[in-house]
Amino acid sequence: QVQLVESGGGLVQPGKSLRLSCAASGTAFTVYVLGWYRQAPGKQRELVASISSRYSTEYADSVKGRFTISRDNAVNTIYLEMNNLKPEDTAVYYCNAKYFRLDYWGQGTQVTVSS
Repeated sequence: QVQLVESGGGLVQPGKSLRLSCAASGTAFTVYVLGWYRQAPGKQRELVASISSRYSTEYADSVKGRFTISRDNAVNTIYLEMNNLKPEDTAVYYCNAKYFRLDYWGQGTQVTVSS
């Protein structure tokens, strides 16, 4: 089993940057596909970015060019660097780890983009 804990969320002004972290505990961390999801009030949870065991990345069109996902296997942590934040980025951001039928989620961290 993998446990995930997100951190780094908060209130930021439009155009600013924020870095989210997700600390993982468990076994076989390197084999998981890791991702960041977000869910805004009244909306469905959506994939923001993912990174594979070979460090291949994918991004939602809405964040491409602004967000960067990375992983540090040495410390079992994944990151989401968010630049040029927009009000529509406001949501609870969740960390996810997936390996075949195994699917784990963190508790989420709130990101609010407002002036």
